[in-house]
Amino acid sequence: MDVDLKMARGVMPRCNSGMGYRRPMRALRGLAALAMVCALAACGGAPKPVPVAVAAPQPQTALASRLDAKGELALAGEPLNADLLRGFYARHGFQPVWSAHPAKADALVEAVLRAGDQGLDPELFHAGLLRRRASFPPLERDLLLSDSFLAYADALARGAVPVERRKDDQVLAPDPVDVPAVLDAALASPDPASVIEALAPSSPTYLALRQALRKDRPAAGGGDKAANARLRRVVVSLERERWLPRTLPTERVWVNVADEQLVLYRASKPVFTTRVVVGQEAERNQSPEFRADISGSLYNPPWVIPADIVKLEILPKIQRDPTYLTRNNMVMLAGGEIEQRAGPTAGLGLIMFDMPNKFDVYLHDTPDRTVFKRDNRRISHGCIRVQNPFEFAALLMETSIDSINQGVKAGTTTLSKLPNAVPVFVVYQTAYLDPAGKLQFMPDFYSRDAEIWRKLQKRPPEST
Repeated sequence: MDVDLKMARGVMPRCNSGMGYRRPMRALRGLAALAMVCALAACGGAPKPVPVAVAAPQPQTALASRLDAKGELALAGEPLNADLLRGFYARHGFQPVWSAHPAKADALVEAVLRAGDQGLDPELFHAGLLRRRASFPPLERDLLLSDSFLAYADALARGAVPVERRKDDQVLAPDPVDVPAVLDAALASPDPASVIEALAPSSPTYLALRQALRKDRPAAGGGDKAANARLRRVVVSLERERWLPRTLPTERVWVNVADEQLVLYRASKPVFTTRVVVGQEAERNQSPEFRADISGSLYNPPWVIPADIVKLEILPKIQRDPTYLTRNNMVMLAGGEIEQRAGPTAGLGLIMFDMPNKFDVYLHDTPDRTVFKRDNRRISHGCIRVQNPFEFAALLMETSIDSINQGVKAGTTTLSKLPNAVPVFVVYQTAYLDPAGKLQFMPDFYSRDAEIWRKLQKRPPEST
């Protein structure tokens, strides 16, 4: 379906990575909102609220009292996760669990102590306390074991640095997992460790990184600084893999900002690869890490330049050259924004890919084709410029390049919907497995790896 978008001031796409973050494409979102209103009207109005079930009263056991005590829940100075513990013990009437299952407890302890095989510091899961668990009173020992197992399971399921502990431009996250239920399944299994360890990714990249970790750890332990740097990149990349869905869509667009490449996968096989331009190294202009869905191609897109970019970059040019706006086919908008009208010299080029996201970061064309010859293509405000956008659009639209050309030549700003939305992942992989099965290492030009490495350590790492 093609939608001809009438030009209304201030409603067309922004493309920015400024500190205020990007406003949504209000015109396109307005179409979706109108469809929702119509659907609600057809169904007789908004849905009625669903009654919320009332939780059963919590038994007042000694363990429950400990979990409900005021202040931070801790053991031997180490914090415990009260929410996960309540979820687990609620399944057991808030009674101790592990004294009746010593062999399974020992098997899970051993799994936690070998967390280093997953690139995780065992001390994140009370490894030191586990080694002297027999010295704790029974109730505290039970809490220690449960918290250790739950924390390790949670780290494998969604990362030891989950989305709430990252910066707000790193929002990739896997599907949620009921960790207390998984620990319960482990308790019921003859091989409890395998149940917990199955929460980790099993992707080819994760497995290759684990293999590299096994090779690099002995060299790093011997003080080889080069191997130490590579080891850190492997460990951080294992963590980033844990932020991804365990089963990736078989059809997907994969943009690795660190590699400055875009790959389109069909049936999980790469069918199209092209260079891209990504955000600058300055923190305010870096490309974020997120997932979205490409729902359509926007032909002849105008560009609404956000006020922060206008203030920093455009106004000084206008002061030096009063004809700047006219020469660049731009007009001032209310609120300090500027609109560059559609055309062959517009900043978004002749085609943009509609992929609603909170950052207002999009894949799009560019009038400057020479930038793709550069090795360093980190020059945008956060959006992703695509080297071969017409070929990419034809593949997404399941049509010919001639058809894409005709849509653009019509000259109107038109949204052409994809037959089916295609998920796009914008990632920052400084170590990854390429399509040929070789582990590749990229420079950490955004300096994100060091921060993640620090958060993966229980204690501050030694300088290298």
